[in-house]
Amino acid sequence: MKRREEVIEQIEALAASRINDAVRLAFLTEEEMGLLDRLDLSAVTELKRNSNGTVELKFLDRLAALQWLLERAAEDPQAEKLYEALRDGAQQNGEAD
Repeated sequence: MKRREEVIEQIEALAASRINDAVRLAFLTEEEMGLLDRLDLSAVTELKRNSNGTVELKFLDRLAALQWLLERAAEDPQAEKLYEALRDGAQQNGEAD
């Protein structure tokens, strides 16, 4: 069983994860499948690639992860610092206001 700190660190990483590699995965050819081990797919919850060429990607709920972290901030002053850092990073990337 993971320690609480390890679980929080994983949630932090998921909340800040990017989807670039997931989009890349959706369009990999058979010849490029060797790249699979190098892709960060932690944010992907589902991928469907149909024979007609359509692709459907589903991602984890970042908002839920951030809300969970925010709730913990009320209990732990360190979590508030983390939330602020994630928010500032999202604003710098143009992902939040």
